[in-house]
Amino acid sequence: MNNPITNEIGAVFIPVSNIEKARDWYCDVLGLPADGEIFHGHIYVLPMKGTGIVLDSKIYSENRVFTAPMFHFNTENIEEAFQYLKEKQVEIITDIQHGHYFNIKDPDGNTLMICKC
Repeated sequence: MNNPITNEIGAVFIPVSNIEKARDWYCDVLGLPADGEIFHGHIYVLPMKGTGIVLDSKIYSENRVFTAPMFHFNTENIEEAFQYLKEKQVEIITDIQHGHYFNIKDPDGNTLMICKC
């Protein structure tokens, strides 16, 4: 039997406590319009290039937040990305490491990485 599972990621689910606030925060940080539909009252699919990100308030609990990055957002200019998020008053939890990446937290405490591609 051939393997029916493809070697690609369809989407990453992020647990969030408030779907509207999470949608607004992620869309603001990523420069995306926050005008998409919230499905079933708890799911928002960010309009991403490539692998999708699904914000889901139904799966949220304090012990389910990402304490280590599960993925990273790409940037071509790590210093500019750092300054941009600093100006947006995003919680930055590491300085730029090895000239290549840094970590932030979303409003629910999920750790996210920004990485130079």
